[in-house]
Amino acid sequence: MPTKKIYSICGMCTVRCPMVAEVEDGSIRFLRGNPNASGMHTSLCPRGVAGKALIEDDERLQQPMIREGARGEGKWRAVSWEEALDYTAEKLNASIEKHGARTVALSDRGGPFRDFHRGFLRALGSPNYCNHDSSCARNVHHANQSLSGLGRKGVTYDFKNAKHVVLQLRNVFESISVQEVNDLSEALDNGCKLTVIDIRANISSTKANRFFQIRPGTDYAFNLAVIHELLEKELYDKDFAERYIQDLDALKNFVAQYSPEWAAAETGIPAARITDFTEALSRDMPSVIWHPGWMTARYSNSFYVCRSIYIINALLGSFGAKGGLAFISKPKDLGKPGLKSFQELFPKPEEKRADGVGWRYPHFEQGPGLAHLLYKAMETEDPYPVKSYIAFRHDPLMGYPDPDRLKQIFDNLDLLVSITFTWCETAWYADVVLPMSPYLERESLLATKNYLTPYFFMRRRALEPRFDTRADWEIFSGLAKRMGVKELAYDSIEDIWNFQLDGTGIRIEDFADKGMVYLTDKPIYLPREELKFKTPSGKIEIISKKLDDQGIESLKPYESPEKPPEGQFRLTFGRCAQHTQGHTVNNPALNELMPENVLWINDKAADKLGIQDGERVMVLRNGYKEEIKAKVTEFIHPEAVFVVHGFGHKLPVESRAYGKGLADNRFMQGGLDKWDPVGGAMALQENFVSVEKL
Repeated sequence: MPTKKIYSICGMCTVRCPMVAEVEDGSIRFLRGNPNASGMHTSLCPRGVAGKALIEDDERLQQPMIREGARGEGKWRAVSWEEALDYTAEKLNASIEKHGARTVALSDRGGPFRDFHRGFLRALGSPNYCNHDSSCARNVHHANQSLSGLGRKGVTYDFKNAKHVVLQLRNVFESISVQEVNDLSEALDNGCKLTVIDIRANISSTKANRFFQIRPGTDYAFNLAVIHELLEKELYDKDFAERYIQDLDALKNFVAQYSPEWAAAETGIPAARITDFTEALSRDMPSVIWHPGWMTARYSNSFYVCRSIYIINALLGSFGAKGGLAFISKPKDLGKPGLKSFQELFPKPEEKRADGVGWRYPHFEQGPGLAHLLYKAMETEDPYPVKSYIAFRHDPLMGYPDPDRLKQIFDNLDLLVSITFTWCETAWYADVVLPMSPYLERESLLATKNYLTPYFFMRRRALEPRFDTRADWEIFSGLAKRMGVKELAYDSIEDIWNFQLDGTGIRIEDFADKGMVYLTDKPIYLPREELKFKTPSGKIEIISKKLDDQGIESLKPYESPEKPPEGQFRLTFGRCAQHTQGHTVNNPALNELMPENVLWINDKAADKLGIQDGERVMVLRNGYKEEIKAKVTEFIHPEAVFVVHGFGHKLPVESRAYGKGLADNRFMQGGLDKWDPVGGAMALQENFVSVEKL
């Protein structure tokens, strides 16, 4: 039988790289990047290649399950899809009848394929959609909105053409977007400079021209000193500032006290190095990218760290610049219609959101909400009860702090539904588990990539499901049929695609040769004089009226971070190239590459505790403790310890991941109450632990 090439989209993380699956005799022969992706370096990372191992894994979910025992007890009854969907729809209808539609909530991990299930929630009449972003990048998004009116995705990072890249809250070479890795690698080969600011020497730092090992929690001090130097020595882009920056005098007055000498005492970085670095940035402007970060739910001042980064980019003229923070284009910017939306079939619910976003907290964007405040509403019933919760491809018991408290909160629910392609902590605690087919066994909605060269893209099914699993659209369509939502009662993905394409002039067949349809044949860079910012003034506003109206400082004076108590360390965490948080640690191929995480600890601190490299140690906080192997190294700040996030699984159905490594979120007791009221995100790295030699 000849080999078939199926154009698809990788689903092993949220980046969703274009890919090709080569299929022979009903099985995956090879997975690779889609070579038709115009202007893109396409390939797959280790996680993408492990999609084949996911399909072949006998420990993944195989059929719908309904809980029999107590929540979390692990007693399940395998059922048919008919029974599972009937059960879920009946429970949802009963809860709506008793408490009202607003008491239904749904969360996911974001991404481009959300329109159908968000339409389903809106059809029920609930405003309570959230994604995981309050544990990730809400600070970035709100920081850019407060300055430019653009969200974090209103610009893209033109690594390929950059002259200088700064990574402070972003670890490109471990928390991988393949295109960004390849584009930045090409730029480095062409002479681009790389600066990394971090508490530890990550993989990105090994490729850097400059590495600043900064004291944890002092990034804001470092950035204020850079702004001071840019303005004090007039190293900024005066033409850009005159055109587009409002309130520059207020900024100059604010940073006057924050000299490099002052910052040196806070950060541990010598003043001369800060000055030298700032002068280098000025020489390379405007083709500079100071990345504002991915996972920025770190410290209580992380919003202002992100905001200071955007301010520096503005001072360097990087906004809109080739090799800088280039503006993205959407179909409407090209005079072309976008894909039709299922959400728009239904009126926006008039009810207030349970998390308070948009009314209690008017300065936050409503779209993805704040999941930790949704959980708070489940606990307090303020402003009203939340009684039914669908966790779709989302594992809050692994991704949010204090899972024991979260379980107590979930015990207030009438119904907890998990829709997932692998077992996870939240699925194990659910009332019903609806198994979603892995990405190689499912189609998805068509989606749009808003980019320098915007395009529509398609995920096709490469294989028929090996087990009794279904695509997400099939699951929500099945619920819609049972709950009287006729607008979403679909029987084929082709009908869904045709609805989305209506009015675009594009047909399903147009995706056959490449898996995507480009809306322009060359990158679009706006001329400097044509940039448009979505603020009242049309400029970058250093003083935000939206923040001012809420009594929030646009320019917050610096406060020194809390130091760890004697004998303790700040617990920090991050990503690696081999895993996507907790979703892949039981994957046969990826588990072999990295079966457990280790505890990075500074060599001098370890020596005081008598800890040797490779020894097992005990980590303790508030009476809770776990064992982990120590990685003793000089390449981490002595105030901190570090682990890769996502380990420490305790589900008996995951034999490879069971009991391996440490789960950082279990050491965040009280962490649901630690969040940034200005940026909205959690403060996940404001916890201190003790480390003891076994």
